[in-house]
Amino acid sequence: MSFLYVANKNSQGRKLNKAQKAKQQQEEEERRLQEEEEARLQAAREEQERLARERKEQELQRLELKDRERRADELDELRHLLEENHTAVTKWKADAVEKAKWERYMQCDGTPDPAVEQDINTYISLWRDDPDVNITVVLKQCNLALQLMEELEGLLRDVTDHQEGQKYQEALINLQELIHSKHLLTTEEILKRASANIDTETGNMQTVVRDDNVTLCIWANLKKNPRFKGLTFEGVGMGFELPKQLAVSSIAVRNFHTRYDHLSLLARMAHLRINTPSYRSLAGGEEADIVAPELEETNVEGEVKDDNTTQQQKAEEEGFEGTGRKSAASQQSGNSAPPAEGRGSQIQTHIEALGGFSLPAAEGDLTALSEQLSLTDCSERFKVVDMMQYTPLGGVFYYEVFHLPPQAHHINGWEIRQLLDTGLQFFHYPMEKSNLDDNEVLICPPVGVSVTLPESVVFLEAPQVARWDAAVKQWRMDGITDVSYEEAEAKISFKMDSFQAFVLMQETYANFPFQSWELRPLGQDSALFTINGALIDLSITIQGNQCMLQTEREVGLAHLVGRWMSGSALQRAMLNAGINIFVNEHTDKYVSSCSKDPLTEHAAYEQMALFASACAFSWSKWNSKCGAEHLVMQVCENLGPTPVPKGSWSLYLLGAQRSQMLEITEKSEAFSPDHNPGSEFHSTFIHMLQDNMSTDGIARTRESNYLFVDTVQSLLCAARPLMYS
Repeated sequence: MSFLYVANKNSQGRKLNKAQKAKQQQEEEERRLQEEEEARLQAAREEQERLARERKEQELQRLELKDRERRADELDELRHLLEENHTAVTKWKADAVEKAKWERYMQCDGTPDPAVEQDINTYISLWRDDPDVNITVVLKQCNLALQLMEELEGLLRDVTDHQEGQKYQEALINLQELIHSKHLLTTEEILKRASANIDTETGNMQTVVRDDNVTLCIWANLKKNPRFKGLTFEGVGMGFELPKQLAVSSIAVRNFHTRYDHLSLLARMAHLRINTPSYRSLAGGEEADIVAPELEETNVEGEVKDDNTTQQQKAEEEGFEGTGRKSAASQQSGNSAPPAEGRGSQIQTHIEALGGFSLPAAEGDLTALSEQLSLTDCSERFKVVDMMQYTPLGGVFYYEVFHLPPQAHHINGWEIRQLLDTGLQFFHYPMEKSNLDDNEVLICPPVGVSVTLPESVVFLEAPQVARWDAAVKQWRMDGITDVSYEEAEAKISFKMDSFQAFVLMQETYANFPFQSWELRPLGQDSALFTINGALIDLSITIQGNQCMLQTEREVGLAHLVGRWMSGSALQRAMLNAGINIFVNEHTDKYVSSCSKDPLTEHAAYEQMALFASACAFSWSKWNSKCGAEHLVMQVCENLGPTPVPKGSWSLYLLGAQRSQMLEITEKSEAFSPDHNPGSEFHSTFIHMLQDNMSTDGIARTRESNYLFVDTVQSLLCAARPLMYS
């Protein structure tokens, strides 16, 4: 039995092994068949892909061949459109200049023509010799001079002849000097009669005079109360704090706010070059009429120490008085301004005191002036403000202290006044040790000042304070302590070691880079350019050659929002108001950008302007992913004034040689340069757009007015949204 059991068991095992082998063979056969099927399918797929690539390559070759065949015609058509517009714009501008000259000639109101050297020089000479120091009369005269300066600045922007530019620059400096000297003389006249206008509550004299361009606040210390701490001039938002040494001194304090800024212009003047590349900063077309200084590397001899006393002593050794330099006429009379009588051509102007130089008399002197300053050296030694990185806003605040002039005495109906030939004298602070007893310790606490932010500007961030350094004629941010900014009250206060002019500054490119942008039509020759900036959003409505700013923020912009003006005027007004969306050749040093080929970018703006009446253009996230040689933007035909419906946008890729519609969308996961199937290649952007435009849309673009096209192009080239977003 045992033998039979073992035999049966072995037989069953052999059968089981045979079945397992058969199963394994079957599985192997199935795998082989499956692998063969997969290989066949893979080969079929590869064949299909190969055929697809071949078809795609053939299609690309066909499209490229077709593009090459019509390339010359498309480029000629685009060139014709651009040249036609450029010729019309150039003629219109030339006619406008001639018309303005004729209107200026026909004014016949006694005001000089700043373009005529003899007229402006005669006006300056007559005004310099005018003895009238009445504040009302002088302010009117200064307002006229400011208008002439504005005209001169316009002439200087447009001039191409170097010698003519030097004449305009010299006239500018002369007018600046006269304006400041006249303000100083009227201040002296007011202080001479301080005792006749005593405030009964404080025993001192305080007065405020203001007009559209200046606010003059004067305080005379007649009481010499040691408990006096400071004063706030009601209604104008300016005030000051004095240490005890000054509270008991015979002094006068002047807080003087000019809504214009001659000191920053003075700082730039040494580096001004004729026809500077403008804020448009791309080749061709109208400049944005904004002067951007050319930085030069020159040499500044010597160094100025941070210690204010040492700096002031050095200034005195070089002929400075107080915070400025003496003229030849005043060197014999100590630290003084010109007397009221016998001023003539010997007036030592206030801008000399602030700027530390006299007006050059010849072209060689102007050249020498331009070599006085090296911003590179100064920035290392003196912490000089980089005028490309920061922009002064709201004008200049002059914070000055003077010796109080002798007051009149009334005896038996007679007015007796001591007459000095020294004029108004600057008071030295920090005080010199020679004025103290040997056993006294020289302690000169800082002086305080507070101002309300100007109503005509917007500070997107807390303002920076910079003081004027007369020695190097530049702004500095050191030497300012205890800064307190009250945003709700729009007030800033701080302390300085001495009395100096100061400005409030903001980073020039605080609103960069742009988060997004859009240019869409509102109708024939009308469009809306929207910028969503880093800190503020705004829109510019374009109608013909006029522009109007729109923004939800009204504080500080009431004088600007909703007003129609030319594109260049709007750019200047926005910059002066602290709303900057415009760039220049220095911007890339301070703002991160997607580097783009400037010629390709400029060509895009030219063609966008041609079609701005019928097509909407918008920011695309893929623009930063497509490389420096290409641009990507969203485009859609939009003939109505309403916003572009969602999902209507198409992506376009622009290059130096070709434009195409992309297959990807704004929501795609990755960038791909593949063109949209069914679309073609074109050598120009406008012909690429025409493939998907209606007949009415194309007709509207051909009817666009040349002034509208030029205005749109100027704004696009000034903001460069394709690079700085």
